[in-house]
Amino acid sequence: MAKPRGLGRGLASLIPDKGSSEVGQETGIVEILVNLIDPNPFQPRKHFSPTEIAELSQSILAVGILQPILVRPVDARYQLVAGERRVRAAQAAGLDRVPAVIRSVSDAESMEIALVENLQRRDLNPIEEAYAYWRLSEELGWTQEAIGTRVGKSRSHIANLLRLLGLTDSIQGQISRGELSVAHAKVLLSVPEERREVLARRAVSEEWTVKRLQWEADHSPSTKVSAGDEVDVHLRALEVTLRRNLGTRVVLRGNSGKGTIEIPYHSVDELERFLELLQGDRGSDPGFVV
Repeated sequence: MAKPRGLGRGLASLIPDKGSSEVGQETGIVEILVNLIDPNPFQPRKHFSPTEIAELSQSILAVGILQPILVRPVDARYQLVAGERRVRAAQAAGLDRVPAVIRSVSDAESMEIALVENLQRRDLNPIEEAYAYWRLSEELGWTQEAIGTRVGKSRSHIANLLRLLGLTDSIQGQISRGELSVAHAKVLLSVPEERREVLARRAVSEEWTVKRLQWEADHSPSTKVSAGDEVDVHLRALEVTLRRNLGTRVVLRGNSGKGTIEIPYHSVDELERFLELLQGDRGSDPGFVV
């Protein structure tokens, strides 16, 4: 994958200080009509807190918009690159114009700014954060190491968040709304897919702690064993331990004498993470890696 070309100095380098001599020029700060501004299609944030928008709106009424938004020209209109909260708050405050910096940036640059700046603010929910990493990786070709360097996160943290995207939409919604934590998601990812929905619903409705969810995951039957099959309790216990440590489904087949270990993986990065764990390189990231 390509290394991030980046915009070098980041968003700040694209927005001149209000005292700059560029103010009023095309490349400086200008006032533009709010109704000519379209949202950024690459915005990773899907939820904007009404309370936060209302508070920002009151601040704008009191002291104005202290930092201009960043837009790019698209046909006869403007498309947001950064500043959607300020635009929403300005609309709530009844303003018809906002200060803006106009820059001609490509789709890739607009995506990069939107994703990286939101990730650096660290106020995305876990699913929004995971999708932002996914877009930087899949659409811009960044490696997980490159993403981590740019946003100040470890590779294991990024890999663990990306695994959330393997959960169903309904479970992702529960995580986005804060009904389930990332730690709950770790447990759900360690059980077979057919059990996840039921466990997730019960965890939310019965307000399970992570410890309770882990207990239910470990003790609820995951497979039906025929009368002729022998279950090695020691292998099952080891299987549970491996699932916890790797944060994914692990299946041991065989007996105490010989057998096989099945560990599914969905990317080379995830495979490398498993190898590091199995080799004892556990790192310091407190996420899924234990």
